[in-house]
Amino acid sequence: MNRILNVAVVGCGIGRSHIVEGYLPNADKFRVVALCDLNQEKLDQIGEEFGIERRAVNFDDLLGMDDIDVIDVCTPPGAHLSMVSAALRAGKHVVCEKPLVGSLKDVDAIMELEKSARGLLMPVFQYRFGDGIEQAKAVIDAGIAGKAYCGTVETMWRREAPYYAVPWRGKWKTELGGVLMGHAIHPHDIFTYLMGDIARMFGRVATRVNPIEVEDVISASLEMQSGALASFTATLGSVDEITRIRLQFENVTIESDHAPYNPGQEPWKILPRNDEVKARIDALLANWQHVPSRFQTQMARFHDAISGKGPLPVTSRDSRRALELVTAFYHSSSTHQEVVLPLGPDHPLYESWVPAAYR
Repeated sequence: MNRILNVAVVGCGIGRSHIVEGYLPNADKFRVVALCDLNQEKLDQIGEEFGIERRAVNFDDLLGMDDIDVIDVCTPPGAHLSMVSAALRAGKHVVCEKPLVGSLKDVDAIMELEKSARGLLMPVFQYRFGDGIEQAKAVIDAGIAGKAYCGTVETMWRREAPYYAVPWRGKWKTELGGVLMGHAIHPHDIFTYLMGDIARMFGRVATRVNPIEVEDVISASLEMQSGALASFTATLGSVDEITRIRLQFENVTIESDHAPYNPGQEPWKILPRNDEVKARIDALLANWQHVPSRFQTQMARFHDAISGKGPLPVTSRDSRRALELVTAFYHSSSTHQEVVLPLGPDHPLYESWVPAAYR
């Protein structure tokens, strides 16, 4: 199959970015034919902007539209589980913004549902795509980087009162977490994408910047499955905004571009230890083909996966790894104990990391 797929976008906030960055540049692969949002004014505004005539305030209306191939869930996190499940059961392909769901139990249920679903599910981790990160990945995967030593992730962003004026933000029930869940989840995913699985971690979370329920500062010390060590720090109280990922290997030092919301786009620093390593890197990247960043490449590769031309660019297993880290983070912070990964159904927070008082 190599046809244009019809898409319904649910949620006209980040959903607009999916349209602008993901679907319009891939007009030979996707066509957005329907929108859904509880806010009629926003629904009409986005519909008029992009000439999308079919507009619904009831999500269930989309499930019965036989001509819709893909449902793209861009709602607040608390609604993801029910919408993703319903769309898969209706035989649709599904795109879902992060976080995919709100617990390890829920992500395991989604993964079980996928086994019998006709459609494919792709969670969104758009920061994985672009020349910078993909060149770094190529060097690591080719074995040029060598043994991993250590790494750091700094997610230094800023969110103030206007951001939290949106009713569902800053609340456990609807956002499911703070900087750890909604912001640093992207750079942390990049780190594990490049450095592999986490073996154990000790983390702290705190609310120091904004008068909200959820955390806006975090810090952690980690040991990777490879034996490499790492540290993660994030805040929503930074004066300037950067995302910085620095990785030290046996043969190279890799450092990301510092752009906060598109760290994969520009070339990363890949510093070779010697001339021999430099020559291997130069040969590997000599005929590099440009990779558009963020949603454009993720959506294009999703179409390839649906068409049988390649693997899913992001999977529910990737989401589980991200949510496993989130679960471990909250548990470690509340117990002041180190957490050993992976986490299964016997973990105390398997069914929910949300504090009992807010469930």
